[in-house]
Amino acid sequence: MKLLTAILLALFATHPASAGTALDSLSVLAPEAPAAEPAPKADLKEWTVMVYMNGKSNIEPFALTDLNRFETAGSDANVNIVAEIGRSKGLDNDTTADGDWAGVRRYFVTKDADPDHIASPLLADLGSPDMGDWKEAAAFVKWAKAAYPAKKYAFVIWDHGWGWLDPVKPGQNPMDDEKSISHDFVTGNYIGTRQMGKIFREAGKVDLYVSMACFMQMAEVAYEIKDGADVIVGAEEVIQLPSLNWEGFLAALSANPGASPEKAGVFMVDTFKEMYSRPEMQDLLQQGGYGTQLSAIRGSKMRGLAARLKTWYQLAMAADDRAALARAKAEVVRFEIGDPSTDPDKRVALYGDLSHFVELAGRYADKARPGADKAAAAGRSLNRFIASELVIRNAALGKDRTGKDFSSVKGLAINIPGKPGTLIEYYPTYSKLFFAQDSGWEDFMKYLDAIENR
Repeated sequence: MKLLTAILLALFATHPASAGTALDSLSVLAPEAPAAEPAPKADLKEWTVMVYMNGKSNIEPFALTDLNRFETAGSDANVNIVAEIGRSKGLDNDTTADGDWAGVRRYFVTKDADPDHIASPLLADLGSPDMGDWKEAAAFVKWAKAAYPAKKYAFVIWDHGWGWLDPVKPGQNPMDDEKSISHDFVTGNYIGTRQMGKIFREAGKVDLYVSMACFMQMAEVAYEIKDGADVIVGAEEVIQLPSLNWEGFLAALSANPGASPEKAGVFMVDTFKEMYSRPEMQDLLQQGGYGTQLSAIRGSKMRGLAARLKTWYQLAMAADDRAALARAKAEVVRFEIGDPSTDPDKRVALYGDLSHFVELAGRYADKARPGADKAAAAGRSLNRFIASELVIRNAALGKDRTGKDFSSVKGLAINIPGKPGTLIEYYPTYSKLFFAQDSGWEDFMKYLDAIENR
């Protein structure tokens, strides 16, 4: 686990910060927010898709590639696509593509067939604001809503992701802050799990939120943003390249602009499944030893999930069937949040599929134990809720490097301690999460941590 900590620290090592804020350096190219009353809803476009692309890191080339992929569809009479994209100089995987500029820019995405050049109109050169600051993300959403009002809004955060996990910068006390997505390697900052909810409280609710980042479809993360988005799309596992099926999703949205937020979430998941079902993508997944997954869930159902989860785990603790829970810990599909060299069996990895874990605990339960029947019934009720009410659409393909089939992955991950004693130093921040406070899941995590997975 020390190696995992070292890897995280190295990944998020800070670099000299660049001065300047979006407010200080906003280009006059940016369209003005409407001064008069907003247009009647009937006159608005159906959708504005807002993509916050933090390429100020070691994935800069892929940010440029994906922006070019947006241009395969481009904005049209019914759909606006706007992007705020950052890039830098001197970091790993730095590229000189597309003029080798550095900083943060905003584009109105238009249709273009050149995959190697961004042809969309440049709206604003922002200088080099901190894309790891939640306030910058909120400012982008507020600007996009004002400049390109629509009936429905989709917001995408594009970058690295670590689920709820709170990476600790060198010399930082883990209690100081919480960080999980949009890592700006120039400033050393990143948006925290608790800070994600602040984006929507500042900028207003959206209809569809998408994490184009690894590990973000977790109960702990979704609970923070449940009031900010009707539909939440993300992956429990690592998102492989070429990321999401932007071409397919944008084409589907353009062809069906009246789609509801839930239908748009289905488009995102179904096109993802189509892309990763192609033979060449299946070969890529097999070579890498990864399964892949994406799901769309209802934010409004997260409180119901927390309540049902609490009922189940309290009954499971009362039954105290440690043998069944040990097998569930060992066999649940876990996600690649560790290092294969130090965790070859994925027994340390902290994230696992919630529904699969609950199902395994019930499958292996000793039915003769007092309270076993109540715990099993609560587990079945919880999983029915996940399948029929929480999850709108789920796509899970392939097997991981331990041979576990992703058909068992049902759409939402949760923190499930691995081998006993591997609660790492980020855990002091867990109790700050709204999910931890409302569900009490941390009590069950500590109980599970003392159980050896068999």
